[in-house]
Amino acid sequence: MGYCVNHPERETNYECMKHNIYMCEECLDCRDPKIYCKFRSSCPIYFLTKRKGDLDGDRKAKKASG
Repeated sequence: MGYCVNHPERETNYECMKHNIYMCEECLDCRDPKIYCKFRSSCPIYFLTKRKGDLDGDRKAKKASG
């Protein structure tokens, strides 16, 4: 475990292996998803960011249709 790069007082398990930094849940976001990352297949940060984006897109689609 390490400490969040933006909140040094917060301990976290989320590590970006590409940039070798830790991020708390509040800061959790893939910093450069368009640039190749060899760790992506096992990166929880990328998948949580992607899932959050998918959920936001679903909400927008429901608002537009409903």
